[in-house]
Amino acid sequence: MTYQEILASARTCMGPYCKSCPTCNGLACKNTVPGPGAKGIGTGFIRNYQKWQELCVNMDTICENKPVDTSFELFGHKVALPVFAAPVGAMQLHYGDKYDDLTYNDILVSACAQAGIAAFTGDGTNPAVMEAAAGALKKNGGCGVPTVKPWNMDTIREKMELVKAADPFAIAMDIDAAGLPFLKNLTPPAGSKTVDELKEIAAMSGKPFILKGIMTVNGALKALEAGASGIVVSNHGGRVLDQCPATAEVLPAIVDAVGGKMTVLVDGGIRTGMDVFKALALGADAVLIGRPFVNMVYGGGAEGVQVYVDKLKAELADTMAMCGAHSLSDIKRSMIYGY
Repeated sequence: MTYQEILASARTCMGPYCKSCPTCNGLACKNTVPGPGAKGIGTGFIRNYQKWQELCVNMDTICENKPVDTSFELFGHKVALPVFAAPVGAMQLHYGDKYDDLTYNDILVSACAQAGIAAFTGDGTNPAVMEAAAGALKKNGGCGVPTVKPWNMDTIREKMELVKAADPFAIAMDIDAAGLPFLKNLTPPAGSKTVDELKEIAAMSGKPFILKGIMTVNGALKALEAGASGIVVSNHGGRVLDQCPATAEVLPAIVDAVGGKMTVLVDGGIRTGMDVFKALALGADAVLIGRPFVNMVYGGGAEGVQVYVDKLKAELADTMAMCGAHSLSDIKRSMIYGY
């Protein structure tokens, strides 16, 4: 199947909200929650995508003519390119009845591993979601990153023990999920965490700990203080707070503050290998991509994931070659016009 054929197939089985658009930019789904859109007036998702498009790259082909290497290593785990599938949950609520969270994670984890990358898996109120994610990770040699919601500390401790048994190469928490409706008003309380609480969580993970949902320099510094090995610059796809800046807008300052001291990942509106290049040029070590992988799984299963990964790799390699970068370490901020 081609990429376009997979999108066409996805349109036949997605729910009423996601339109499997030719470009996943938030315009058609806008503020559909439930659905893949964003909170409030729905501009968070749109802004994330648009800000990557506003950046231009500097072409320079006066350089050595040699192959491009897109490979990347995250905490000792080598992948074919600096791209990871982002954690996505509540599949049937937001995307359609074809897959529940358990089946989606099972397909995604194995398909990403086969394609040479890795998936971050989601979490949910149903304990079976994390149990199945841990099973999928274990089956694939720990090739992935389980992402635990900011529940109360006892629940987090239980989930950490579960996912550690799968021996993933890292464990994440999407701290911005504090804004999700199903985490509010739980007893015992779930949601925001202090630096001291995050220190305890990072220690109990027993793995490199990634904190997802950082949007300010101050937040990045607090994550560093808490002992996180990495962060994901992310506003949860615009789904937890309306009218945030785009991740592309805040990324450079965050990298300047903590780059080199911890791994910096970024997500939000990244769709092509060109977008990946721009994120790396602004200082990110790697990226996460969410909604497009959902379309690939719904439209083509494991084959859809492979097709999309191949597309991203070809686009990234082409952009690198045309900008004079032969390895990821060659990509510099000066390769973005105006920087």
